[in-house]
Amino acid sequence: MQQEPVVTWVTVEKPTFDLVGLVLGSFHLAGVLLVVAFAVGLLSGILLIRSRRRPDAEPADVSLHLDDSRA
Repeated sequence: MQQEPVVTWVTVEKPTFDLVGLVLGSFHLAGVLLVVAFAVGLLSGILLIRSRRRPDAEPADVSLHLDDSRA
């Protein structure tokens, strides 16, 4: 004799798209990146100023002029 197969039903919640969670997560990531970029810029600026204020430091050959009429 063959027995009928046993079927077990499991209730699964319907997946939903969490738009609010996605937007809040994006804002959180953007905020973290903003803080990291600010900290790196601040640190590099402080190091640049300190290195140029040393008495034995050679002048840097960096020019920030946008229009160089000598060229």
